[in-house]
Amino acid sequence: MGTDVDVKGKGSGLLQGVRDLDLILRGELTRPASLRNGRVEIAPGRLSRVIVVLCMSYGLCMATFAVFSRNGPALGQVVATMIKVPLLFYLTLLVTLPSLYVFNALVGSRLSFSAVVRLLVATLGVNVAVLSSLGPIVAFFSVSTTSYPFMILFNVAVFATAGFLAQMFLLQTLQRLSMAQTLIEASPEAPDAETPSAIRPLSDQFLGRHVKTIFRLWMVVFGLVGAQMGWVLRPFVGNPDVPFTWFRGRQSNFFEAVLHTLGSLFS
Repeated sequence: MGTDVDVKGKGSGLLQGVRDLDLILRGELTRPASLRNGRVEIAPGRLSRVIVVLCMSYGLCMATFAVFSRNGPALGQVVATMIKVPLLFYLTLLVTLPSLYVFNALVGSRLSFSAVVRLLVATLGVNVAVLSSLGPIVAFFSVSTTSYPFMILFNVAVFATAGFLAQMFLLQTLQRLSMAQTLIEASPEAPDAETPSAIRPLSDQFLGRHVKTIFRLWMVVFGLVGAQMGWVLRPFVGNPDVPFTWFRGRQSNFFEAVLHTLGSLFS
């Protein structure tokens, strides 16, 4: 197959970044044979441009609720949300990346800093690909309901679904990285018998238990930081009862707000 040529291939535009993401989603870039260099063969900068575009597309769908607000279209909210969604992901990654690399080194993982960054950008790509694919559904509910609490909780559920699938991808790719390195040490010419799939589980024999535990804990930390980062950057949906503002004052936290929103939805 021409995967390796395609990955390193020609062109550095948005279209090539889309192709890279498609290969990631299909599992072509995470087969053990494609990971023999100890990293996911992507260009992080190129893929990041695609991630930003997908984030902005989901932001547009997310802010559709503000366009059809009973008080008239809040176009400022649309622009703000399209900017804030990519900020949400990259600020969260910036805050949590140092801890992951240190934990990763402490448990004896052989992943370099560059390999960790490539792995996380690929994981982010999976996350936002799932998120943007659910965007039209979010837009549909935004148009068909006037319940602000419902839309808040619905978006939280969509983010959680995308994050869960991204976590599966991260752990399985980490497993395959360890498997590829082990196979190379044992037999550099060992064939790749795995069927391409981005989240198909492999045997745990190749991955140290502590390494997998560290990445699982980091995904929890990433989710917690991301949730609170979203609270800091709010509003995203646009409350029809509150005038538009880019940011709101510092108060409460994400988890208390979700409980309050649940109460509002059922009251």
